[in-house]
Amino acid sequence: MAQICHTAKLERLVLPTDGSEFSEGAVREAIILAKTCSSKLFAVSVIETNPEYEAIAPQLIEKAEKEAREHLESVKARALKEGVGCEIIARQGEEPYKYIVEEAEKNKADMIIMGRRGRRGLKRLMMGSETAKTIGHFPCNVLVVPRAAKLEFKNILVATDGSKYSDAAAAEAVGIAKRCGSSLIAVSVVYSDVDRKCAEDNIKEIKGLAEKEGVKIDTLIAEGRPFEVIVNTAKDKKTDAIVIGSHGRTGIARLLMGSVTERVIGAAECAVLVVKAK
Repeated sequence: MAQICHTAKLERLVLPTDGSEFSEGAVREAIILAKTCSSKLFAVSVIETNPEYEAIAPQLIEKAEKEAREHLESVKARALKEGVGCEIIARQGEEPYKYIVEEAEKNKADMIIMGRRGRRGLKRLMMGSETAKTIGHFPCNVLVVPRAAKLEFKNILVATDGSKYSDAAAAEAVGIAKRCGSSLIAVSVVYSDVDRKCAEDNIKEIKGLAEKEGVKIDTLIAEGRPFEVIVNTAKDKKTDAIVIGSHGRTGIARLLMGSVTERVIGAAECAVLVVKAK
């Protein structure tokens, strides 16, 4: 990783982890990022339970608590070995994402770094519901790291559709590229030639923003299913991060997030930074 913090303000990072193989990439990259940016790390583990389960199987809850504590202590030891200050937090209850968001807000986190899915993740490439809900309800950026992904910010892909969400993603991507000396590629996807003029305007705007900041940028307008074009382009160009906008949080219980963003996270081999529009 470039020895410069990729974002201007990254003082406090929250790392949700359940000790499974799915969160290993997030643990590894969160520690590296915290070291690079001199950030404080908050490692959070949530034991999913409910009153009925607690009444029937208290010994299993106790065992899960012990395992979670041991895992958090091992994360803390790894962080301290790299000179990173790490606080550990264990919670238990229904709907883990609520506790993750609560701890992130309480500790004034600048970003959450998490795996694509947890223990209950299906073999199929998809995003876990707790990851999706955390992204939907946390007001700041969330970095999703698949277990094998290495985050070096050498090559960055940003997806743009002209919405305020992708405008925020474009500004973030240009900022990262400027600070880290990254190569940047901007992609706009069209369903047909009818949308091409709009896509050209979007690309022109981000190109102007990048050039103004002295960032070298390649651009691409492609036709197809947006998430497939974004994921395939990232793979072809060997990008180590995709920067994409999100629909942000909603006031209702069920998460509403753009389906393109969800699918990109589910299928991408590299890390995905989901940027929130202010």
